[in-house]
Amino acid sequence: MPKRKVLVTGAAGKVAGQVLPALRERYELTLLDIKTTNRGGEEVPGVQIEDLVDKDRDQYRHHFRGCDAVVHFGFVGNSDPAAGSDTDRRFWNEFSNVQMAYNIYQTALEEGVRRVVVASSNHAADYYEQLILDGQWDFVEPNGRALSDNYYGWAKEVYEHLGFVFAAGKQARSSSPTSGEKMAAGRQLENVQIRIGGPRETDVANCRLGDLRCMRRALAVYISDRDMQQLFVKSIETEDIRDAHGVPFQIFYGISANTHAFWSLVNARNVIDYAPQDNSEIRFADVIANHIAAAEK
Repeated sequence: MPKRKVLVTGAAGKVAGQVLPALRERYELTLLDIKTTNRGGEEVPGVQIEDLVDKDRDQYRHHFRGCDAVVHFGFVGNSDPAAGSDTDRRFWNEFSNVQMAYNIYQTALEEGVRRVVVASSNHAADYYEQLILDGQWDFVEPNGRALSDNYYGWAKEVYEHLGFVFAAGKQARSSSPTSGEKMAAGRQLENVQIRIGGPRETDVANCRLGDLRCMRRALAVYISDRDMQQLFVKSIETEDIRDAHGVPFQIFYGISANTHAFWSLVNARNVIDYAPQDNSEIRFADVIANHIAAAEK
């Protein structure tokens, strides 16, 4: 059986680097980024350079052609100093990320890609986090109202909302459509948004010793590499991701089976059979004991 063809954007980034080993084993990959080296300066094999913020989608649409799925890790992280104040720079930087998400959705739709899996973030609904840690809120469901109090989270919300527009398949039709728009008219672009938590092994240890609030947050959001790989693979491969209304759209939280979790995994378990293998309470038991002992002094 031939391997699925999968396009990966932002392939030289940190999170992509944690997921790529599993994707390389299973799929025929096309890797795109604006650079070919990772954070450590190491060359990432197979990466081709493309600017997916460019409005001229004809410059890169050939990469999408024939792909079964797109996995979007791409992120514009460097602000333009010419954009003005720090506030302006943060906004326009994130606006570029929204533009890139649109370009990816629209190109995928026009080129017949079945599904887009997006590395969203827990920050799409991070407004609730401090309420939870303050004891004013209990739990966040992925289908609840997404609220963020910062531009980074706002952009992730927009990724998700824009993804739903494409999944619903009712985008406004052009009065003079291109050939690609004619092909895409009325088609639903299947869409999975993964709100990644804390994909790091160091967060619990990096809390000030005895800071139980920081520790609780770190334990709640942890996701191991193997759980994150499973989540992305199942998001690509699960045949039916339709919601109760027939729209092929899902938001999943990207965390392990953490005892201290305050984000729900119920829909990920039910829709794609996500079965995380790790639990931060077990993984970091020794560090937790040190924090508790320090807090009791």
